[in-house]
Amino acid sequence: MKTLANFSRIIAGTMTWGAWGKKLSKQEMITLMNHCLETGVTTFDHADIYGGYGNEEEFGNAYAFSKIPREDIQLITKCGIQYLTKARDNKVKHYEYSEEYIIWSAERSLEKLCTDYVDLLLLHRPSPLMDPEPIARAVEQLLKSGKIRSFGVSNFTPSQIAMLETAIPVESNQVECSLTAEGVMYDGTLDDCIANKRMAMAWSPLGSYFREDNHKTKRIREALQPMKVRYSASEDQLILAWLMKHPAKIYPVIGTSNAGRITDSLRAVEISLDLEDWFILLQASQGHEVP
Repeated sequence: MKTLANFSRIIAGTMTWGAWGKKLSKQEMITLMNHCLETGVTTFDHADIYGGYGNEEEFGNAYAFSKIPREDIQLITKCGIQYLTKARDNKVKHYEYSEEYIIWSAERSLEKLCTDYVDLLLLHRPSPLMDPEPIARAVEQLLKSGKIRSFGVSNFTPSQIAMLETAIPVESNQVECSLTAEGVMYDGTLDDCIANKRMAMAWSPLGSYFREDNHKTKRIREALQPMKVRYSASEDQLILAWLMKHPAKIYPVIGTSNAGRITDSLRAVEISLDLEDWFILLQASQGHEVP
């Protein structure tokens, strides 16, 4: 699979760093950025809508003050969702993928993030009104000007990507994927990444395991207990290792803003799950043996 711009194997998701989560101060963001770099997490995942369209600016202000060299980090951001918030005069949540809007949104993200380019721009979610031609014109202009280094999508199906690729190559797809949400392993999404050498990223890579207490999570918890001892690993490390064993070479986008959990997540990269252990966890999630 492609590894765009030398992205770190674990990607730091910033959605909860600002108003939608921990509301980190500028100094707290700087401290967390530096901690990420010290542990080997150099890639930061953003979207224009995070924090009600405020996260990019907060991160950018902290980044500019941090004096971290731009070449030491990689920045991902997304555009397209028109969110219902005081920051924009929208009557209804919708998607906007006109040529003018994509260029405007990307340039706005650059300004907010205090950078001259982003390493990867993603279309955040598919719209039923997507037209590949204006999207391609916008992306080609951004690539040619150096304002973006790569182009991809998020939450797209293989057929939606194929439609876009009639006009513009798509280098990555960021989708929901985890032990508790493994549908993309069966619907062709990850097959498409492998077949077309598309970088696969997973948001919410720990799934619902730590958020819900139900039959599924109880089965997984029971299956994990002997593995925690055998691999000398925590539950979250094993769940990330399960995800990264997939041949699509999935890059987890971890949403935590806890420095200790970021450090711990790197241990998952070193864990090689036994084949049968991988299927024991899959069976625990699905509640039945594979067909």
